[in-house]
Amino acid sequence: MSTGTRITIDGEPVDAAVGTSLTAVFVAARRWRLRDNPVSGEPRGPFCGMGVCFECEVTVDGRPGVRACLTRVRPGMAVETGPRR
Repeated sequence: MSTGTRITIDGEPVDAAVGTSLTAVFVAARRWRLRDNPVSGEPRGPFCGMGVCFECEVTVDGRPGVRACLTRVRPGMAVETGPRR
């Protein structure tokens, strides 16, 4: 059974289960915009859910380009979303 922890998303605290995918945390929090398309500026979010499309890239603990669907929650994570231009 997973234990609960708190992570931050864009500086806001969010409760999450350790081992859950970041995408699941975003969906549960009803947060769909994870980044902006670098060319058109359109919002992007979870799409394939299996690491193929790169639409769910976020910054985790200062490391950009992390796919949220393949990344598991661990205590104290700092996640940033938003424009990538």
